[in-house]
Amino acid sequence: MSKPRALLVMDESSFRAHFDAERLDRLAGMVALGDPVRVGELDSPAAQRSLARADVLLTSWGAPRLTEERLAGADRLRAVIHCAGTVRTLVSDAVWRRGLRVSNAADINAIPVAEFTLAAIILAGKKAPFLAADRQAAATGWGHRNGYGDLSNYRRTIGVVGFSRIGRRVVRLLGLLDHAQCLVADPFADPDEVRRAGGVPADLPGLLRGSDVLTLHAPENAQTRGMIGAAELALLPDHATVINTARGSLIDPVALEAECRSGRLFAILDVTDPEPLPAAHPLRSLPNVMITPHIAGSLGTEILRLSDFALDELGRWLAAEPLRAEVTADLLTTHA
Repeated sequence: MSKPRALLVMDESSFRAHFDAERLDRLAGMVALGDPVRVGELDSPAAQRSLARADVLLTSWGAPRLTEERLAGADRLRAVIHCAGTVRTLVSDAVWRRGLRVSNAADINAIPVAEFTLAAIILAGKKAPFLAADRQAAATGWGHRNGYGDLSNYRRTIGVVGFSRIGRRVVRLLGLLDHAQCLVADPFADPDEVRRAGGVPADLPGLLRGSDVLTLHAPENAQTRGMIGAAELALLPDHATVINTARGSLIDPVALEAECRSGRLFAILDVTDPEPLPAAHPLRSLPNVMITPHIAGSLGTEILRLSDFALDELGRWLAAEPLRAEVTADLLTTHA
């Protein structure tokens, strides 16, 4: 029997990051590859001809949305295996109407995000990024500790909003901290699963009132945009730190700016709204705000871990075995 034909759909930089010689050889041993192996768009006649011959797509960053118009001639296509995280911007209703199998590597991408979040939580406990940025503190010696709250990671309470792939990893990692309490707010989470992971189920107001550190891991949708606004931030205790490695739109940026400008709250933001923030945005100049350029997710060699998972998933699809990370239309309402 001939091998199913695969087409890689991603931009050039993603292709280079995902597929070194070893992984490209592995892929070639599993499926038939055309010429070209990769396309970065699906609108040109040449790309449409490649798509019409494909049984499975391997996609990643830079792939165009799979719309009805683009899929019109893809009669052989049966599966889409995404070598990155969420497929929200990739799939359209046309994918589900055609009955295509879809998988992503969001579980694997959750690993570095959770690790980054744990590091941010630990640094927030000591207020390390903010003390490092405080020029006045650098000139006054140990007296600079005033105004930063309790510089400690012992018996801290961390509030986790969203028991997602990343959120549950963060909850488990927090077991490394001595006597830390982890509150978890997620209306879709099974309370028993939260407890097994080491968390304590809580409603959002109660979580906010009790948290020394707030970390966000909810998906972006109509219900979660702006979910942390002025009223929610006001519930946090003085000197609390807000960490966002999820989506910038989860926090009202004006409300966050007001709280941080007052000096009451601190923030570590790997995502912002808009992203990137303009160079002159007020949050960039505040010493109690640390902004990183969306680096929590997979970068560098971490991307190869995504590729390996996608190739494993491709192998399962070829063997007609259950996919480990299958995505459905219903699942996308609450997950990445």
